[in-house]
Amino acid sequence: MAYVVAFDLETIPDLEAVSRIHGIDPHEDEAAQEIVGTKFPKLPLHRIACIGALIAESSDNGWAVRSLGAPHIGDRTEADLIGSFVDRLEDLRPVLISFNGSGFDLPVLRYRAMVNRLSAAGLYARGYFKRYSEDAVDLCDVLASFTTQGKCKLDELSRILGLPGKPDGVDGSKVAEYVATGRLQEVADYCETDVVNTYRVWLRYELMRGALTAKSFEQSEQSLTDFINVRSVEKPHLAPFAGVSAVLDVAAGEP
Repeated sequence: MAYVVAFDLETIPDLEAVSRIHGIDPHEDEAAQEIVGTKFPKLPLHRIACIGALIAESSDNGWAVRSLGAPHIGDRTEADLIGSFVDRLEDLRPVLISFNGSGFDLPVLRYRAMVNRLSAAGLYARGYFKRYSEDAVDLCDVLASFTTQGKCKLDELSRILGLPGKPDGVDGSKVAEYVATGRLQEVADYCETDVVNTYRVWLRYELMRGALTAKSFEQSEQSLTDFINVRSVEKPHLAPFAGVSAVLDVAAGEP
């Protein structure tokens, strides 16, 4: 595999679609929101607010980070977000890395492409929807051996592994509130931290299963650190991810 893409979605309820289902005025957002309440909406009702993605390229020294971003609906339409992402998949044909991607992110992308009447052939560039395929590695599923009892949250696993985890005080339940109050850049920053956590958990997984040597693992981590350090001014929310000492100690077998 020449490229991997670690990705994550942030979503909000599609209140217009809720209104269509229940036959209420599509301009009555409060009524639609009352119907949604605090329940987790069905997957087609998740309007994509942000798509975060980290692209890494295979090299002789492990993996080199090439790009990281999280465009959002403050700058683009949902259709543009989806279209740009799936076009990139079609170009690169990468292995996809996610955390709960098979249960949430991938089916949401497919549903929302249909809602927006998009051609999304990039979603089928490889066997991304085949649950046991290595074309799309859902770490939540894979690390739990596809069992419910073995699953844990990304934040929990990241912290167990000595990684920063999610920023304090922020989680997916606050995304709708942040979007409604115009705090879209904070949503994008949060999404990027999830993507970096996912990528670093994947690197640890690759080390564990022998796909990376200790040296190539260290160099892959260093590539990420270098990438973040160069962009420290524009992406200060990623500063906690620039240090790799805890991970390198594990790789070296130090206590």
